[in-house]
Amino acid sequence: MKSFAFSLLTLLSLSGSAALAQTAPVATATAAKKGAEQIQFKTSAVCDMCKSRLEKSLAYEKGVQAAHLDVPSKILTVTYNPAKTTPAALRTAVQKTGYDADQATADARAYDRLPECCKKTNETH
Repeated sequence: MKSFAFSLLTLLSLSGSAALAQTAPVATATAAKKGAEQIQFKTSAVCDMCKSRLEKSLAYEKGVQAAHLDVPSKILTVTYNPAKTTPAALRTAVQKTGYDADQATADARAYDRLPECCKKTNETH
């Protein structure tokens, strides 16, 4: 009986340690975002497909931690690590996806590849 109680106590203490070890990476992930900066671009996006395309495209850019497009206002907010990328590089990434970024117009070849619903001339769906 004593060995059973000892085994149970040992098992409980080990499982408690394992649970604490799993929470440590979350704290470091939050700490990594402290040096992040945000930038906003006015885009030519018009629909939810545009939103999906822009957010997915920027997810592959080096240093980008998050991207969110507000479709009604056409504002793209990008959270990024300034040690890994620059606002100019992010603006270029938006243009190469086929959308305007502030006053900079979209890359013509990328714009031509967009579906018709995502073109600037289509304001509503």
